[in-house]
Amino acid sequence: MNTKNKKLSFSQITKIAGIGYLIIFITGIYANFFVLENLIVQNNSSATVSNILSNELLFRIGIVIFLIMVIFDVILTWALYIILEPVDKNLSRLSALLRLVNCTIFGIALFHLLNVLQLLSGANYLKALEVSQLNAQVMLSLQAFSDTWLVGLVFFGIHLLVLGKLIMKSTFVPKVIGILLIIASLGYMIDSLAYFLLSNYQDYKDIFQLIVIIPGIIGELSFTVWLLRKHKLFE
Repeated sequence: MNTKNKKLSFSQITKIAGIGYLIIFITGIYANFFVLENLIVQNNSSATVSNILSNELLFRIGIVIFLIMVIFDVILTWALYIILEPVDKNLSRLSALLRLVNCTIFGIALFHLLNVLQLLSGANYLKALEVSQLNAQVMLSLQAFSDTWLVGLVFFGIHLLVLGKLIMKSTFVPKVIGILLIIASLGYMIDSLAYFLLSNYQDYKDIFQLIVIIPGIIGELSFTVWLLRKHKLFE
């Protein structure tokens, strides 16, 4: 009876991890690429501010969706720790800690998006400011959000490296998933470090994003599918 209960518990936690990962994928992609990317116009503060003012509800929805992503990321951190603790307790703790650091930093980054709303919502008392000054402050807040997020992604990249090693040490997760996650971790770290080290990063931004997106989607989505298939959700 005890064995059965343990298997059920493991199954439930793996299900939570799979669903959590899926929700993180959906919320992260939507909030970043379908909200922020559509509203922010690089090197054009007036167009960006105009877009946000015209789509304020969408901007607010994006913030809420990012917040939901963080909540499920914390839940996923707990679930992955429980799943992989039997493999190596210390590595599992390190992996969880690194992911929590990333969650914390991203949570801090969200305050910069809230600051954008504060700057644009008090139109009456902001009349004393020049429009160009207001636009500049908005762009600085948006840039601060991006910069803070990228700092967090350094920790996230290291988390994926540790997670990949844990999976390769395990006997119940396909080792190829561990290899894919390690490759994805390198993509995150390369992109983040390049952003802070290269003065002409914007010239190669598209290339670096591909280095992150392709391995990241393949590695993390493969792990997500495996977690979900453990519960025959796709069968």
